[in-house]
Amino acid sequence: MALGKRKPKQDELFIPRAKVASGPGHPFYSKLNQVLGEAGFDEFVEKLCVPYYKEGGRPGIPPGVYFRMVLIGYFEGLDSQRGIAWRCADSLGLRAFLGIGITEETPVHASMTIIRQRLPESVFDKVFVFVLSLLEQQGLLRGKSVAIDATTLEANAAMKSIVRKDTGEDWKEYLQGLAKAEGIQNPAEEDLRRLDRARKDKKVSNAHWESPTDPDSRIAKMKDGRTHLAYKAEHAVDVVSEAIVATTVTFADKSDAQSAPVTLSLAEANLVLAGSEAQIQEAVMDKGYHDNQLLVDLAQRGVRTYIPERRQKTRRWTDKPVEQEQAFRANRRRVRRNKGRQLNRWRSERCERTFAHVCETGGGRRAWLRGQTNVSKLHTLKCAAYNLGLLLRKVWGLCKPRNAEAAGAALFLVFSTILVLVTPRTNQAAGLLWIWLLSVCGMLLVLPLATRVTVLMRTRREKWHFLTGC
Repeated sequence: MALGKRKPKQDELFIPRAKVASGPGHPFYSKLNQVLGEAGFDEFVEKLCVPYYKEGGRPGIPPGVYFRMVLIGYFEGLDSQRGIAWRCADSLGLRAFLGIGITEETPVHASMTIIRQRLPESVFDKVFVFVLSLLEQQGLLRGKSVAIDATTLEANAAMKSIVRKDTGEDWKEYLQGLAKAEGIQNPAEEDLRRLDRARKDKKVSNAHWESPTDPDSRIAKMKDGRTHLAYKAEHAVDVVSEAIVATTVTFADKSDAQSAPVTLSLAEANLVLAGSEAQIQEAVMDKGYHDNQLLVDLAQRGVRTYIPERRQKTRRWTDKPVEQEQAFRANRRRVRRNKGRQLNRWRSERCERTFAHVCETGGGRRAWLRGQTNVSKLHTLKCAAYNLGLLLRKVWGLCKPRNAEAAGAALFLVFSTILVLVTPRTNQAAGLLWIWLLSVCGMLLVLPLATRVTVLMRTRREKWHFLTGC
């Protein structure tokens, strides 16, 4: 065989469709397209977006295509619009999911920006409720017990660009003013660094500093310990079905006790709009949400709280209303019961899992958009994509494209390890032969079967938890 050389080629003028190498799409995207088509997703979003477009002129990108591209960003783990546009242009399977022919051009990232800016935040919230109604139609929403937790999203702004709110000085100019106050005229870079290290109060406050490029972002401590400009994303999750029933994106310096009532009210409204008759009766949160006034407010709304309390040596109730002490002691009794422990275990497992899917594997930890409204729009759609993935996994047993192979590979690895361990040590050649045969069989047969078995086992276990309830 001779060495092949790459030469420039001229494309043919006409390409028969039969010669186009486009096999069947991914089963996950094919089924998702079928579910959205049967539910009338495109007609629904087009009706929502009609008031924000002009009647005449050149037709724009269909709203259904834009929302599908954002869903692809979650399922493929892409955190930027450029990456989503490149991935859609490169994949024939995603072209079929979007309904774009082989000879048509896919939307670019600039078109996604224009559509996002054109549509208000209420449209994205209604799309989220539409997806939530699909879960309700399949009987996957309980709505009785809701877990609330929050995480930080890294903003598209750097700490070195912050300026003073009162004077507009940046960090370097601020240090130069401190140097002049110390009597240092014309300080050099080394003098400024030395002065910065010697300062006692090195903290920066959101009351005095802001980002000129993203004023809505706030200085906060991230999950990995870094100090960065960030936003706060909060989820309300049904602890039985693991579905996200509400999500909010607010300022990072807003306390948990202030944002929790808003998220809980939004969860109640979303359940009603989704067609569910369930009412939220129990709220589970971590100890960061423990606040006496919050306990009183939720008790007046008829919601039982399961919030662990912070460690404190003594508590004084003489200077507080009687309602706060009653709500505090009732919450303490509920937390110490077996049901309270079970709900808190489910909260730490299932509510945190939503952040792992949306923020880590879904590409939502880093916000490449600026402004609280833009970040909220994108995060709401990513949560809707999470609910769609939950729907396909629990009803039809289909995992996300990036997770199915990993689940099958893990089961195959355990199976092969057990067989190697049970092989007699005296016959090392037989053990090596087992490994070789298992590798070949796994590549051909065992890996797809193991993937299917893993999904079905997890789906059956989740259905059992769903039927038994809390």
